[in-house]
Amino acid sequence: MPPRAGVGFKGEHAETVCGDRPDIGWFEVHPENYMVAGGPRLAVLEEVRGNYPLSLHGVGLSLGGAERLDPDHLRAFRELVDRFDPDLVSEHIAWSAHDGVWFADLLPPSLSKAGLDRLCDNVDEMQEALGRPVLIENPASYLVLPDREMNEVAFVVEAARRTGCGLLVDVNNIYVSAENTELDADAYVDAVPADLVGEIHLAGFTVDEDSGERLLIDSHGAAVDAAVWRLYDRLIARIGPRPTLVEWDKDIPDWRVLYAEAVEAESRLARLAEPVPA
Repeated sequence: MPPRAGVGFKGEHAETVCGDRPDIGWFEVHPENYMVAGGPRLAVLEEVRGNYPLSLHGVGLSLGGAERLDPDHLRAFRELVDRFDPDLVSEHIAWSAHDGVWFADLLPPSLSKAGLDRLCDNVDEMQEALGRPVLIENPASYLVLPDREMNEVAFVVEAARRTGCGLLVDVNNIYVSAENTELDADAYVDAVPADLVGEIHLAGFTVDEDSGERLLIDSHGAAVDAAVWRLYDRLIARIGPRPTLVEWDKDIPDWRVLYAEAVEAESRLARLAEPVPA
C-alpha cells in the first residue's frame, strides 16, 4: 500500500469514484458489507479494486471478546480476501458479541493479562484463517474499566509482538480516549513503535453532554478535529509516512468534502518528503 491518503468507499460516491476516477491513494471497505454471494455491490467493488489499492477493515469479529471467533464469519472474510487481494486487512481490538447477543458498538477490551491472552488467541486464529498477517486497531474508550492491569499502549504493543501482526493506529480514538479517561495522548503516540505501524486512521468525533459531563463519541460523522490533526502530525513526524485513512461513516458528506479531508492528509504526508532548508 502506498503511504498516501485514502477514504472509505461509500455507495453514495460510487458514480463519482467509478466515473471520474479521482486522484486518491486508496479505498477501504468493511467486509461485512460485502459478505454476499453476488450482485451489484460486489460488481462495483470489483471495479474499484481494478483502479485503486484496497483495504478490508473488519468491524464484526469481536477480537477483544471472551468467546471464540465465529467460524462462518472468518470463512466469509477469507473468501473476500481471496477474491479482492487487498493490500491491507485489519480488525478492531474490541468486542461486540457475548453469549449469542450482538451489539451495535465496538466496546473496549479488558486491559488485563487474561484479556491480553484472549486477544492474542483470537488474532492468531484470525491470521491463520485468512492466511496472512493483519493489523489491529486501538479502541476508543469512554471510562476506565476496574480490571485494568496495564496501560493501553503496552497492551496493544504486546499483542502485536506476541502474534506477529501490525498496528493500525487510530489517532481519533487516542484523542477520544484521552479526553474521556485522562489518558496522555502525546505520550501514547510517542510510545507506539514505528516498526509496528502499518496504517493510520483519522476521523471526526461528536460531543455528548446529555449526562451533564463532556463525553467525546467516536462517531465518524464529522470533519477531523484540529487536535487530532496535531496528534497526527506528531506521530508521522516521528515514524514517517504511512497509509492514512479518513473515516466518515455517519452523515456521509458530498464527495468534495470527504476528498478535501484526504487532500489535507496527503499534504501533511508530502511535507515529510520535502527537503529541510540548509
